[in-house]
Amino acid sequence: MTLSRPTRRAPNSQGDGLPLQVNGQRLLADASGALIWPQRRAAMVADLHLEKGSAFAARGHLLPPYDTAATLARLEEVLERHRAEAVYCLGDSFHDADAGSRLTAADKARLTRLTRRYRWTWICGNHDPAPPVDWGGRVVEETTLGALAFRHQAVPAASPRRAGEISGHYHPKAAVRWRHKRIAGRCFVSDGRRLVLPAFGAFTGGLNVLEPAIAALFPEPYEVLLIGRTGIYSFPKTALVL
Repeated sequence: MTLSRPTRRAPNSQGDGLPLQVNGQRLLADASGALIWPQRRAAMVADLHLEKGSAFAARGHLLPPYDTAATLARLEEVLERHRAEAVYCLGDSFHDADAGSRLTAADKARLTRLTRRYRWTWICGNHDPAPPVDWGGRVVEETTLGALAFRHQAVPAASPRRAGEISGHYHPKAAVRWRHKRIAGRCFVSDGRRLVLPAFGAFTGGLNVLEPAIAALFPEPYEVLLIGRTGIYSFPKTALVL
């Protein structure tokens, strides 16, 4: 089915988001880029890339030094709004191995408050294969909760392990043509069996879902939940453009 204009589903009562199902589990794609599992009171976020700004500054590429504060503030708001009890950070939470040492005192204190308040799990990523545990939380390569499996990078499409997989890594973005304009933004992408989350971090870029690295993960029809300025919009694969 090709859409000529965005179709916005009714927002869930817990916040501005879209309900969806992965491996039979009812989830909510939040407009922040977080994934909520209401039944488990769990929140999943991918690719925070804390201290990316300071890493770029060290190489002479000046970015505003507020990405960590902005990312943590947005995360805190999401967790409070959805009354989460557990948090799963799906890898690349820190931009590099030294990112933890560059956190400001205020950001360290905020992060400590968060990891103490929630059941916190750091999943290892390619940028942070050994996430620092100075501020709490447990570190795992991947983990399973009920019918869902959380890991940083998706397994190949043919793998039986993809059923119920929730992952990040690719920073998916999508674009559509609407009213003679190209509209693009971060997105969730899912075929009902697996789901890839958008990057949650403030300074993270993205990869179009039609590019081979992401497209190869979804040989069957899928949909994207495109994050816009006023909500999330659902599009089938056939409505997307590069």
